[in-house]
Amino acid sequence: MDFYATNPGPIDDSVLYDQEKHVSSAVWEGQERGALRCHEHTSKLDQWTLTPKQIELVKKAGFSYLRLIPAISLDNPLISALVERWRRETNTFHFTVGEMSVTLEDVGYLLGLPIDGDPVIGVTYTTCDAVCSKYLGRTPDSGSTSGGMVKLSWLKETFSKCPEGAPLDEIERHTRAYLLYLVGSTVFSTTTGNKVPVMYLPLFENFDQAGRYAWGAAALSFLYRALGNASLRSQSTISGCLTLLQCWSYFRLNIGRPKLNHDPRHDRFPFVFRWKGKHTGPTTNRDVAFYRKALDSLKPSEVEWCPYVNISDAMLPEDIRNNLILGRSNTMLICFDKAERHLPDRCLRQFGIRQPIPLDVQQWERKSRGVDGGVDLSAKMETELSEWSDRHLRVVDVDEDVEETEYLHWYLKITRKLVGRPIPISSEFQRMNAALRDIANVADMLSTHGMDDQQMHAVTRIRYLAHECLRDQIGSMMIADVTDSEQNEVDKKIRGKERIRRKGMGMGVKRRRKDDSGQFLTEFCLPSPINMVENNDVEICLPPGDADDDSQLCYMPTKVDQTHSLSNGIDDSSFCQEPADANADMPQDGLVSSADIAQQSENVYSVLV
Repeated sequence: MDFYATNPGPIDDSVLYDQEKHVSSAVWEGQERGALRCHEHTSKLDQWTLTPKQIELVKKAGFSYLRLIPAISLDNPLISALVERWRRETNTFHFTVGEMSVTLEDVGYLLGLPIDGDPVIGVTYTTCDAVCSKYLGRTPDSGSTSGGMVKLSWLKETFSKCPEGAPLDEIERHTRAYLLYLVGSTVFSTTTGNKVPVMYLPLFENFDQAGRYAWGAAALSFLYRALGNASLRSQSTISGCLTLLQCWSYFRLNIGRPKLNHDPRHDRFPFVFRWKGKHTGPTTNRDVAFYRKALDSLKPSEVEWCPYVNISDAMLPEDIRNNLILGRSNTMLICFDKAERHLPDRCLRQFGIRQPIPLDVQQWERKSRGVDGGVDLSAKMETELSEWSDRHLRVVDVDEDVEETEYLHWYLKITRKLVGRPIPISSEFQRMNAALRDIANVADMLSTHGMDDQQMHAVTRIRYLAHECLRDQIGSMMIADVTDSEQNEVDKKIRGKERIRRKGMGMGVKRRRKDDSGQFLTEFCLPSPINMVENNDVEICLPPGDADDDSQLCYMPTKVDQTHSLSNGIDDSSFCQEPADANADMPQDGLVSSADIAQQSENVYSVLV
């Protein structure tokens, strides 16, 4: 852990090549973004009233189980902590125990959506009127649309109850509106918060054909893209099927998992129902930092690699049971422009298989819809579609002769092991400050006997830079504590210093004050070098802490070596020079050297802050 206190990884960035864009880099630097805003809109699904004929059509379209899934309270801090572990380079979570992911197997067990079939892809739209009129029989008002998206509220207000005795065409229109609302509030929820693209509507024109689409694969592609976007340090929201993500975590990780009041009615397919019952257990103080710390210290004993192993096949629909093998297919998941790689070869332990070192991930272009309406994306995504068509040929083979220790040794080099800092930034700052003081002390006490001019110049420069850093640190800490009234005094002193500098052409100032023993201490100001501060030599001197004390707060380093002169080869620009009316005891050449200071009886130089 000592190593990871300063280097959380990756040591080898050939896999996680986008680390600087990732939110974990921001967290390591102390830039907390808090819990993500989670967009899923399932709370009003129960306000729709479906007729038996509509339920039949929904079943034909492949959504009979998704329709039954209840609204589950989302744990935003848990989801946010999981996102910090998601890597868009591999489409997997990088945990301390290895890589894990939500796979097509999880989608089949948890949501009951078809995971095999035709890819969900079609034509994009930039307006809603024409497509809504054709497939819904009505056109939304201008306030209910935005580009090619329509408000969920308009769909619910207009189509939530089909009239009794309505003709088949009207029933189908109301059912299409319901399906658009269903996917827009669950598996394809967007960060807009209340809208859904109308591009899905043509896929519901024929309900039998709709049932042939791989809606589960599309839902997973959409979630992968949402996770990847949310993992960037610049993002603050996440969408997609977050119920799937949260329940996946409950099944596989013993972190944030609620205790359930077991009800046999909830232990049925699809298995998100297991988490519908009343949850018990502690829920306070579970913020992002709580879950982040838990994931940073995740142990193998806290992972359930194969949570479905005891579930009877008889509980699964035939189409789901027959296609679970696709959970091990290295293929491309497609949802219109969202094409994302499904890489179960990186998390084979989730299938009860020993994990070898996986193949390198081929980088791919994440395409966007573009701005043109009426574009069929199939022509733009031929390569991705070809990979999906070969999905049954891409199932990862089982290799029994695998030594996992080799994988773990490799994994620790390429992963980001920690997200949170084991040592707080404040503690690291104190350690750095102590190191700077040590450097300044060594430089002050170092004997220069036998050094040439270049070496002496280097020592002097190191001494100066160390004291400059210490001065800046102390100054920044003290200035943060200055009150409003004190700030006015600081402003006056700054203006006074500026006037002195303009009069003295940048020369230094010599001050004397008594210490506790009554002895006078001589102070010399060291301004910022010219090449560090452009056209502005301003020193900030803090006001006295006591009304009866006119002395100013100064940083007092260790007394310099008094036996050797360092006057040769020192760069004058690094030091203040005296004004024309300064005390005659100051060096006439304007150079403040250790030998000059050593001649002052028991005096030391100090840096004004």
